[in-house]
Amino acid sequence: MNKYFLVFTALIFLLLSFAQPPHTEDSTWLAEHYTKKEVYITMGDGVKLFTAIYEPTDISTTHPILINRTPYSIGPYGEDKFKAFWITPYIAYFRDNYIIVLQDVRGKYMSEGEFVDVRPYRKKKEGVDESTDTYDAIDWLVKNVKNNNGKVGAFGISYPGFYATMAAISGHPALKAVSPQAPVTDWFMGDDFHHNGAFMQMDGFNFYSSFGKPRPKPTKTNADGFQYYTKDNYKFYLEAGTLSNLANYMGDSIKFWRDLYAHPNYDYFWKDRDPRNFVKHISDSCATLVVGGLFDAEDCYGAWNLYKSINEKAHNTNKIVMGPWSHGGWSRGTGEYLGNIRFGSPTSVFYHENIEKPFFDYYLQGKGDIENIKKSTIFFTGANEWRTYSQWPPAEKQDKTMYLHTHGYMNWQASPAAGTDIYNKYTSDPAHPVPYADGVHMGRTREYMDDDQRFASRRPDVLAYKTDTLTEDITLAGPVVADLFTTLSTTDADFIVKLVDLFPDNFKYSDETDGKGEGKAYPMGGYEMLVRGEVMRGRYRKSFSEPEAFTPGEVTEVKYTLPDVAHTFKKGHRIMIQIQSTWFPLVDRNPQQFVDIYHCTKDDFIPCEVKIHCSKDHPSGIILPVVAK
Repeated sequence: MNKYFLVFTALIFLLLSFAQPPHTEDSTWLAEHYTKKEVYITMGDGVKLFTAIYEPTDISTTHPILINRTPYSIGPYGEDKFKAFWITPYIAYFRDNYIIVLQDVRGKYMSEGEFVDVRPYRKKKEGVDESTDTYDAIDWLVKNVKNNNGKVGAFGISYPGFYATMAAISGHPALKAVSPQAPVTDWFMGDDFHHNGAFMQMDGFNFYSSFGKPRPKPTKTNADGFQYYTKDNYKFYLEAGTLSNLANYMGDSIKFWRDLYAHPNYDYFWKDRDPRNFVKHISDSCATLVVGGLFDAEDCYGAWNLYKSINEKAHNTNKIVMGPWSHGGWSRGTGEYLGNIRFGSPTSVFYHENIEKPFFDYYLQGKGDIENIKKSTIFFTGANEWRTYSQWPPAEKQDKTMYLHTHGYMNWQASPAAGTDIYNKYTSDPAHPVPYADGVHMGRTREYMDDDQRFASRRPDVLAYKTDTLTEDITLAGPVVADLFTTLSTTDADFIVKLVDLFPDNFKYSDETDGKGEGKAYPMGGYEMLVRGEVMRGRYRKSFSEPEAFTPGEVTEVKYTLPDVAHTFKKGHRIMIQIQSTWFPLVDRNPQQFVDIYHCTKDDFIPCEVKIHCSKDHPSGIILPVVAK
């Protein structure tokens, strides 16, 4: 979920710069071809939801309805004020006379009712939820909006992606196609606010200090956020010290922030808010297209895993697209680069022209051939090419372990030496945590997901392992598994494993073959590109519901799964793995003792010596999903 632009960047209809199509649509064109109506739609329990309906003036035929439900405001408000769709890629739907519907969800902005974060699913007879609200909204629309063809689609990015998933679960017979994009899915395991139980404090605090403020009555404006005293996030969170202090900064009025502290483990609270547990209710007649970014810092987990859950539990047509994008990156810009990394082509343009628009056109208007959109359409970085598969991960994937050795080396062979005295070690000091990105900044960067990691690998509290120079390409397609055998000097620690592409020392991009970059020069020779990184809170190594302390000095296995990757390590490059125990201030600091992290004091934070074993008896390694060329 996007946390730094709130209202403006979380809507699917973002007012973002996009390569302009060869058309002349502008505000005048939209006003001449569309009318806007603002209505309240009454839900089953009597609560009224504020809704904007953009209707084409063409009444010569009927048109499909496309709905986006959001907690981030559907403004501008007023029937004479149009959202600037003409500067977004979604103008394509207006050219085809789609009826576009935007709705403030229950309890947000101009809608009535009480807002509940990731409101749990309830069967219709048990009360209201986002699926029943969507059902009631669709039912009203198909019965009351003139010249609609009786077919409805839904989509949304980030939090609106969650509402799109709940729309699919609603079961309304008119709903034929849904696209959850960067969908909020599981806020404990991998999306937004927790990754494998570790608290993503910077995103959480920045977001909820404004979004979470109570709204006693309908409003057209958003609340102000926390007023930071510095532009340096590393400094701010280090000086804040503890999560207890952050709670003091937040105050008592923000309910979900209190809920975060009250549910530190994976319990009913989190399970009830995971829509994957309910996707079995998706109708066979409702097709889904899950969309995400390989470099989405917020909901990469949600896209991959929602798609997999729908495949496992539902029986509808279900497809996935993953491109080389940051959070919602396909809805802005051309998708030719992210930070210093180039992708060789306008990937966002390809997606909109060849996948999203044809998906809705087929199911809502009967146009085109859905077989042109494959089961999975995935962009592979490194090779910079789109690939399609009949399933994901690909059937030909082979899981191969890359073993770690002493002196920063790794290869496909496990160590033949036995014993517990073969290891690499570092000292993790919470007073001097490893930064998640180089430089000084306040907001969490998008680019850290493929940033140069040289600043980290040069630190003594980061272990770096690398292969020999590759003599042939190696392509990975699927989830990566970290399998570490570790000894701690304390009773808890975090483990951050990063999969890195180490570029040749003489590497340079070519504008002709590699496409456009962001325009500033950066030394790409020896670049350490983050392909995937993920944290594991060690206490959850056996169970996310029942945490367990480490026994100091005892060898313990910590095995966990990183989100899927789609990347080719080119011939001449090297594969690198980095291991560390802090990733600050992206992730809150573990005191490195088995204490209540949400309520501990500054005196609870102590250094920890971490050993990563690499012997025959304790073969630490990384399990990579290798596919043939």
